[in-house]
Amino acid sequence: MRSMKTKEKTRRLVESALLLAVGTVLSELALAKLPYGGSITIASMLPVLLIAYRYGTTWGLACGVAYGAIQQLLGLSTLSYFTTWQSIVAIIVLDYVAAFAVIGLAGLFRHLPCRQSHQLLCGAFVVSVLRYVCHVISGATVWAGLSIPTEAALVYSFIYNATYMLPEAIVLCAVAYYLGSVLYFGGGDIRRMPSVATPNRTANIIAAIAGFLAMGALIFDTVMVFSRLQNAETGEFTLQNLPAFSLGDGFWLSLVIVSAAAVAVCAVLLVYRKRLLRHS
Repeated sequence: MRSMKTKEKTRRLVESALLLAVGTVLSELALAKLPYGGSITIASMLPVLLIAYRYGTTWGLACGVAYGAIQQLLGLSTLSYFTTWQSIVAIIVLDYVAAFAVIGLAGLFRHLPCRQSHQLLCGAFVVSVLRYVCHVISGATVWAGLSIPTEAALVYSFIYNATYMLPEAIVLCAVAYYLGSVLYFGGGDIRRMPSVATPNRTANIIAAIAGFLAMGALIFDTVMVFSRLQNAETGEFTLQNLPAFSLGDGFWLSLVIVSAAAVAVCAVLLVYRKRLLRHS
């Protein structure tokens, strides 16, 4: 019995360490980085979310704090903007410790009376919202007067942090839902769900491709628009920074082309998927 418990503890430590390493690598492979901090990644929070889902909320919170500490070490340059120890502590707590510790709360959703994919989706959505709240509070207090204007700091913090947290949450939710539908994370070895071996596997792959295309287009449009909304000198958000709409303008033309192409391809894929399901 004791050897069994020791084996489980060792497995949990090794698996958690590997997942934290994967999350760290994903956080550095950003799809887009905003000029005033924040980035859109390929579901970098997912590894910590899976730790919490597999091993419980307490262990998940601890790993979330560890992940936040790693992110702080990778972002030490952000502390150079502050001169008081109170501000430094506030940044560490709000933007790193609390912001990433909340991912551990995803373990609470394992007990929902629904499919694993829905449990992971709910967990991904809630922890994304909680992390967003942490960054909003940090922006409206500590960062006010630096990257965020002091006047109406809360409103600007809501807007700015949404520019990267909204796409980040969409990517996380989509990936968590998809993996939750094809792999079993409940306990023991991670293995395929029985449904993967059904004739609808091709239809599931097509749906995933369509989802990633839609996410890519959304991320592209969001980054393009919000990068123009914020004044680089004052930090203020204003619609006046956007050029007048004209298809001759490269800015709007790129948005229209990317969005229209994504919609068209996704529509074709989903129609084809529907036909596959009908004849399966």
